[in-house]
Amino acid sequence: MAGETVITLVGNLVDDPELRFTPSGAAVTKFRVASTPRTFDRETQEFKEGQALFLTCSVWREAAENVAESLQKGMRVIVQGRLKQRTYDDREGVKRTVYELDVDEVGASLRYAVAKVERNQRRQGQGGGQQQSSGWGGGQPQGGSNPADDPWATGSSSAPYSDEPPF
Repeated sequence: MAGETVITLVGNLVDDPELRFTPSGAAVTKFRVASTPRTFDRETQEFKEGQALFLTCSVWREAAENVAESLQKGMRVIVQGRLKQRTYDDREGVKRTVYELDVDEVGASLRYAVAKVERNQRRQGQGGGQQQSSGWGGGQPQGGSNPADDPWATGSSSAPYSDEPPF
């Protein structure tokens, strides 16, 4: 959306993600990411760490459940979302300002790790009343996809490589 500050953050989870549900049943997961800049000092031939940035992140709905199930404290993640500023009065009446990230995308960083990705089957009735497909958003209704045409249907790595999702 216009006027929003979209950022990408790379860092480590400070705590295990915390999954909660709103009174209406929407899932929300909160987690904190620590991102520490590193620079190389040519004089000492060593890396120097800067001051860590700690950012609280919130992710909603199905992605919230996936994050809570997949990630844990210490994991290196890549998070993209919209930076928000919020002001409030603390217990002593002092005005405080915090910055938080409304997450659009999150995933494990594969720079120092490996991961096995499993695609979820979408459940009927999610997504604000829209009918959801079991694929990348293609035109087939729920349950109507052909597993033989779906490269994600098996754990095999024999699926042909493609730069585009299988529509």
